[in-house]
Amino acid sequence: MAPSGNKGFDPKIIAEYKSRMKSAGVTYLPDDTDENSEEYAHFFFVGKFEDREVIYDTVLYTLRLQHQSELFEIAEHKAAQHFPHYKKIRYEEDEEGNLQALDDQEEEIGLYMAEVITDLEEEDQVKVKEHLDVDPRITFGIGLDVGLHVEQVTPKVIEQFVTDFNARKLVLDDTLYSFQTQTSE
Repeated sequence: MAPSGNKGFDPKIIAEYKSRMKSAGVTYLPDDTDENSEEYAHFFFVGKFEDREVIYDTVLYTLRLQHQSELFEIAEHKAAQHFPHYKKIRYEEDEEGNLQALDDQEEEIGLYMAEVITDLEEEDQVKVKEHLDVDPRITFGIGLDVGLHVEQVTPKVIEQFVTDFNARKLVLDDTLYSFQTQTSE
């Protein structure tokens, strides 16, 4: 059942989204307020939820990005345990847009976290798999959180996802994957 006041179920708003998608010749609308990248996209599309039309508010990302994110979270947690006066590293820019140097403690924390991440990667400690999580409790439409094993999140990948999802033909790979940080030498 749709939460009371959820405008993502409003037929007028759904019609507006459909019209915008039809005009653009696409099956989804990107969320231009989010920082989309080659490995992450935030977008909206129209589909069915419990036999009702709804707007899906979707984030789709690569498994590599999810893997990196999980490694970073673990490293941050271990750094907080290791350093009694732990503080998140904040990167600041000077007047010319250049990153300012970290203070000694931030640099030590950063090096520690890099070491933790390297160890986790070498030991293959973090594995991720394709997934789709549905959140019907958001304030606009239905939320989808999707991780796919693709190199990049391209318009073609998004279009295929929307098509497969709406046709109920989406098949997720349950293989566990891990990745190595790519370093340029």
